Order: sequence, then C-alpha cells, then structure tokens
Amino acid sequence: MASTPMMPPNADGSAPAAPPLPGTDMTSICFRDQLWLNTYPLDRNLVFDYFALSPFYDWTCNNEQLRARAIHPLDFSHISKMTGTEYTLSEVMEPHLFVIRKQKRDSPEKVTPMLTYYILDGSIYQAPQLCNVFAARLGRALYHISKAFGTASSKLEKIGYVDSENDSPASETKPAKEAIDFKELKRVDHILASLQRKLPPVPPPPPFPEGYAPPSTSEPSENQQPETQPPPIDPIIDQGPSKRMKV
Repeated sequence: MASTPMMPPNADGSAPAAPPLPGTDMTSICFRDQLWLNTYPLDRNLVFDYFALSPFYDWTCNNEQLRARAIHPLDFSHISKMTGTEYTLSEVMEPHLFVIRKQKRDSPEKVTPMLTYYILDGSIYQAPQLCNVFAARLGRALYHISKAFGTASSKLEKIGYVDSENDSPASETKPAKEAIDFKELKRVDHILASLQRKLPPVPPPPPFPEGYAPPSTSEPSENQQPETQPPPIDPIIDQGPSKRMKV
C-alpha cells in the first residue's frame, strides 16, 4: 500500500518538533494541497495521510502512534484497543466526499464524539458545532423580531403627527378627517411594549462537547458607548465552504 512520507528528521538527526495542536474552532479556514492531490489518488487508503497534512490534525492522537509503527492509521483492530484521542472515517463517497470524526475512546465499546471534519473535492473543512448553529439561528430570529417591534413602535408614534401641508386653506374644503383616538393608540402602544418585554433574551448555547472551548470575547469598557449588536454569525450561511480562508 502506498503512503505519503512522514515528517523528516531535523538536520542533527533528532526527532522533528511536533506542530502546534489544532484549535477547537477552526470553522473559518479550509486546507487544500494541490501538489499532493496531483501526486497521490484521494481514496479511503490515502485520505488520512492527506488529512494529516492539514492544521486540523492532532499529532498526539492514537492514529499517529499507528503510523509510527507502519500500521494503517485507520486499522480498527488496533485502534479499538487503545484509549485517548483518535480519528475515524465515518462516511465515504469516493473520490468527492470523506467525513472524518475526531473522538475520545475510553474503552473498545465507549467513544465520545468531539469534532467532525469533511473533505469535499480535495478541500478540508471543519464542520460547525450543532449547538453553534442552533444558537446562531435563535439569536438571528430574536434579533429580527426585536427589530420589527422597534420599527412598529416608531411608526405608531407618528400616526398622530399632522403634516404642515394639511393646514393649508385648500384643506378646509375637504371633509374633516376622522378624529384619532389617542386612548386607543396608547392601548396598542402598551400592548406592543408589554409583548416586547416578554420576549426572552437570547438563550445561552448548550454545554460544549468535551475538548471544545468557546472563542473568547472581549468585554466592553465602561467608557464605551453601547451599540446595537448585529445578528450572530451563522456557521453555515456566513462561514460556508466558499467563504472560508484557504491555508
């Protein structure tokens, strides 16, 4: 079975330094090595060697120990006897789509999924977390509902406004307009305001899977003026494969 070369040793003969561990949220980038794709076929036997070239690969995983022993890194008979972080090939549609799942193995029968990656026509992506997708969709819905109530309230305030042009003498010949019931306007305003207050705040996302750390957000300073926050970034709509930075 053909395989791609592993990391070469340093000039002094010592073992090469392992690359840094991948981050947990790398949904904004993708990886593609056209030289490798032109040299080797992308199939189920070599797809893991190609994945190992990407910044998504964790060099401390069990699969890397198998590669060091010249064993196929996806050999289930060996990897099922180990414990720790591992990668497994979960879905295959050669040669266009390969789905790789990162998981933590505690025993031959017990595994905990951590992250999912997919290789689409030679480009490697990290799939977004389902909790991030739900949180973004709910946040967007609440943002637009709140904005709609704000727009409706601002328009209701202008109903009683009389334009100066309507005060001209020509308007006197026209029949009198129907009087505005300000009590009714206040009642509608009160109903809209109470509904807006009853809208729950954006719900916090569900607990993250083991090994996942949410991206840090900077707290605004005391002197900073509060601004209207845009709707949350959708991991699928705003960070789809065509919008990711290639590395």
